[in-house]
Amino acid sequence: MFKVDLSPVAYSDPWIVPLSERMKTLARGKRRVAYFYEEPNNSTFRYRAYNMAQVLNDDKSGDVSASFFFLRDWSRIDEIAEVADVLVICRSRYCHRINQLVMKFRLRGKRVLFDIDDFVFDSSYAHLIMNTLDEDVGDPSRWDFWFSYIGRMGAVLKMCDGAITTNDYLADKLARYSRLPVSVIPNFMNKEQLGYSDALFRHKQEKEFARDDKIHLGYFSGSPSHKLDYAIIVPAIESLLANDPRIELMIVGYIEAGPVLSKFGDRVKRQPFHDYVNLQRLISTVEFNLMPLQANDFTNCKSELKYFEAAVVGTMSIASPSYTYAAAIRDGENGYLAKAQEWRSVIETAIENRSSWLALIENAREDARSKYAWFNQRETILAALQLD
Repeated sequence: MFKVDLSPVAYSDPWIVPLSERMKTLARGKRRVAYFYEEPNNSTFRYRAYNMAQVLNDDKSGDVSASFFFLRDWSRIDEIAEVADVLVICRSRYCHRINQLVMKFRLRGKRVLFDIDDFVFDSSYAHLIMNTLDEDVGDPSRWDFWFSYIGRMGAVLKMCDGAITTNDYLADKLARYSRLPVSVIPNFMNKEQLGYSDALFRHKQEKEFARDDKIHLGYFSGSPSHKLDYAIIVPAIESLLANDPRIELMIVGYIEAGPVLSKFGDRVKRQPFHDYVNLQRLISTVEFNLMPLQANDFTNCKSELKYFEAAVVGTMSIASPSYTYAAAIRDGENGYLAKAQEWRSVIETAIENRSSWLALIENAREDARSKYAWFNQRETILAALQLD
């Protein structure tokens, strides 16, 4: 495990801002973008609305301004529609309010875009989604939920003038389904996440990447829906723990270690869900970040965020060769790729390649900052919004 003495930071959600302040921010620029999400959260809203607005507002010229709004802001929706030039609806389900929102912008001759980060808009894939997420296919209420969720998302998409998403694979699915123009803006790190991550990496550099005599593997889960993904690596982890006393496992988030690994006692450690900034500290302590995914159309649409969040703090990643992971990771140069049957051998190879660790860490960090840092996204965002 890497020795990281840097303390956790005090955290509060930076998007908790009064509506009056968000309205002032929106009105500040010559060209104005309103992002809409049902209610704020630490995942999709952060990546697809808050981060976007942060980048657009960083320019001091006052040319473009952006802000974000929610269903609870409905009392000022007419003012928002009057002030904004472009509306971006982020992963929101159809309802009468959404319909009214779109109509208010349309009546004013303004463009409406739909931003989505997951393959949840085409109900013909409902069975695949449920199987991938280990849903109970014998429960009619789960079918009702998923057909409603996906169908309502697809309905909003088809009301819009265009779409924005996170990668080319998902963009192709969007274009085929909606027949709309689709742009790609990758998920990326905002100022808060990157600032603390840079401090963590500098600290590790100053300590010359000091470690204890253990090798820690980490599995970091942002939701409980990854049980089958995690199950891919359990046999390999069990074998590695049994055969190499140096190895330990850290599981962070909503996934339980499971009965197979419980026999290894405190060599398998579990941490609760952390806010997205302080999560970077936990990631920075392990040598290897494990990113297993099932192989199908749904998982190929997932973004590479788990890769760059680890890379930026100097942690090496081992990933399933999904579309986005295979595109981001150059095997053996900035990370490792492992097919389902290869996890044990690839982890062993990665551990044994001690002489290449530093070069791989530096390659991955440079890649993460050059492609997935907030300060490199402005032109891509403007092009997607047709404001360039």
